Amino acid sequence: MASDAELEALFSALRRAPDVEARELRAWDAADRYLLDTAAPLLQGSTVAVVDDTHGALALGARTLGAERVRVHQDSLLAERAFVANAARTGTVDAEHASLDDVAVNAALVLLRLPRSLDRLDDVARSLAARMAPNAVLIAGNMLKHMTPAQNEVLGASFERVDVSLARGKARLLTARGPRLVEPRPPESMSDAELGLTVVAVPGVFAGASIDIGTRTLLQSFDDLPPFETAIDLACGSGVIASVLARRAPHARVIASDVSRIAVRSAALTAEANGVTVETVRDDGLSQQPDASADLVVLNPPFHVGAAVHTGIAHRLFSEAARVLKPGGELRVVWNTHLAYRPALERIVGPTAQRARTAKFTVTVSRRR
Repeated sequence: MASDAELEALFSALRRAPDVEARELRAWDAADRYLLDTAAPLLQGSTVAVVDDTHGALALGARTLGAERVRVHQDSLLAERAFVANAARTGTVDAEHASLDDVAVNAALVLLRLPRSLDRLDDVARSLAARMAPNAVLIAGNMLKHMTPAQNEVLGASFERVDVSLARGKARLLTARGPRLVEPRPPESMSDAELGLTVVAVPGVFAGASIDIGTRTLLQSFDDLPPFETAIDLACGSGVIASVLARRAPHARVIASDVSRIAVRSAALTAEANGVTVETVRDDGLSQQPDASADLVVLNPPFHVGAAVHTGIAHRLFSEAARVLKPGGELRVVWNTHLAYRPALERIVGPTAQRARTAKFTVTVSRRR
């Protein structure tokens, strides 16, 4: 078995993904270390499933501590790329990537970074419990600020027993045993009478099957959209905007892009429910789209990293949109007014005008220089 020194050496070598979401943060935290320390006696020679590892600390740590086989499932493409980069950087044997349906098949141990979304946790717990070995153990953890007692209850629906650890380093663990066979949770569907649109959401996608007020404010500004041959719903979530664009211009190419697996799947299901054609892409920003290839990009940017407001995500997406827009193309964005993005949009994209404003949200239109 590896020593603490070997694990410390691994952690010191880990780096965050090459993004701007939160460069000041380490690629691991106290919850990762607590999970590995607790799991260490169960790791030697075992098959381990790791779910939603943020930067690879859990999967690579499990290998370092003696796991024979590690399978990994990550919703975020950024997390997936960070894991691959850290595996190469540290020289740790790579693990296998697997779907959520396959990751825990016959696994003796599952390590899970607890999601904040209870819907996502319920969906993950049901899938894992249905495929784990009967005597397998699931150890889930996160920082205390991202945990609630409701997570215990959600896990308890899919496992016979859930034990709660003491807090350590502002982190806590939930250990679940006795997996139950529970029916999988289907996507949620809702019809919005105002828009005449059906929204379909895989559990855990932002806003679920509802339409958040920022997106609704953005959609209310669509009466003067320019004509387009190619439009992109960037950070698409459930794909509401993409489906509206596809319904508005049925002969145009409409792309829904998001870093999240569950968002991309939700966008595809929403398009199908509304009888429109949308291309769905799991992508880091717009890395798969050519320069100067789109007439229109529409964006409701995320602005949180965990529980903290962080504007770096939006600035990065503005830059991606600027690269992909044709000269004269339009970026239409909704943002929380207090974030004051207009100067950044002017600098990164081009001339920017306010299109709408409420007490909470501002909609701007930027033209690519």
